[in-house]
Amino acid sequence: MTQRDRDHLIALKKAAKGLITQRQASEQIGQTERHVRRLLRRLRTKGDQAVIHALRGRPSNRKIDEAVKAEALSILAQPVYHGFGPTLASEYLAKDHQIAVSRETVRSWMIEGQLWQAKKQRLTEIHMWRERRPRCGELVQWDTSDHDWLEGRGPRIYLIMMIDDATSRIHARFALHDSTEENMRLLWSYLDCYGRPVNFYTDKASLFHTTPKIPRDSKEVPRDERDPLPPTQVGRALAELGIVWIAAHSAQAKGRVERSFQTAQDRLVKGLRVAGAHTLEQANAYLEAEFIPWWNTTLVVRPASKDDAHRPLAKTHCLAASLSYVETRQVDNAYTIRFDNRIYQIARKDIRTGLRGAKVRIEVRLDGSLAVRFRNVYLEVTERFERPKAAPAAKQKKKAVSTPRPKSQWMKNFKLTAPDKAALCPTPAATSLASKKAIR
Repeated sequence: MTQRDRDHLIALKKAAKGLITQRQASEQIGQTERHVRRLLRRLRTKGDQAVIHALRGRPSNRKIDEAVKAEALSILAQPVYHGFGPTLASEYLAKDHQIAVSRETVRSWMIEGQLWQAKKQRLTEIHMWRERRPRCGELVQWDTSDHDWLEGRGPRIYLIMMIDDATSRIHARFALHDSTEENMRLLWSYLDCYGRPVNFYTDKASLFHTTPKIPRDSKEVPRDERDPLPPTQVGRALAELGIVWIAAHSAQAKGRVERSFQTAQDRLVKGLRVAGAHTLEQANAYLEAEFIPWWNTTLVVRPASKDDAHRPLAKTHCLAASLSYVETRQVDNAYTIRFDNRIYQIARKDIRTGLRGAKVRIEVRLDGSLAVRFRNVYLEVTERFERPKAAPAAKQKKKAVSTPRPKSQWMKNFKLTAPDKAALCPTPAATSLASKKAIR
């Protein structure tokens, strides 16, 4: 008998002796007066056992059989379910093994079976909360996660994801490289599915932002403040499609897509493991057939406004042209263009006034084709063979280095003695004396 039962028994005995009223007893016990009258009748027949519930000590009618518990623990102990949390484990038990139990029941089973360690709640650092955008398509966050998604079973792949800020709806695909081409492919599929969003929110990666090459310790004014740098291929494509690009200055600023990667790195990795995916194609098949539908039906939220901010593509928009690698070249006098170490000849029927010497736009599209546009007209071009290069001029033979002339020997034995030297070079006094003798 617990202390609570003893307190109830004392209150009932006082009510039976008339020391307190039944209403006062009901207030002390926390039950209604009708229940107190029922307990008083049981007190006269069963004595002190009246306050003990008749079902105490008996197993609950909702208790799960021990065989089901043992089967669930044996399933979760398999290597394929290593690292599963109680929430994910309960979902897989219900979906794949028809064992429908609650998340907390699975948690207690896993703790008892030493498959899960209970964690104490910790107070983490709280950042400034930003309110969601009210409309779907008003802001879409875009980022790439570099993670071992296949856990060594296949090639290293990257998850490129877009998540709507208002609803948390995702659009993603796996790729072998986090390149401009793969990001443009995902952008194309997003625009086909939902239309043009108002803003894209990304980090300052080289795919989206051209960084000036200035040493960190330099005090020079950044070039983008003096003279804006040309946009990247993705930035140019967004500008042509009328979509605003917003740069995030920190990882916390785009926290919605960062937190979605945390969820994916837990659940998606384990789902790929259970599905046995070991190639890029299998990973994308599971992502499109299982993970994205589950996310978009389970984790999405209702936006504040029912209006959809996505805009349809206009007739002037061409995804094949905008989502391509674009450069400009100058047409030479022979109406040819040099690009990627090749020469392309413009068809005679497309030659028009102002074409010679003008700049044309060259588009290398995602399907590998090449398109050349002059103003608003596409030109037909054919690849030509490289012109034969002129033979290099024969190198002239270098003149032989002449040997230096020997030094002249005409002064070799020419040595003057002192008397001879005086005779050859008389002093001024001797010269004046000789001149006087001659006069006499």
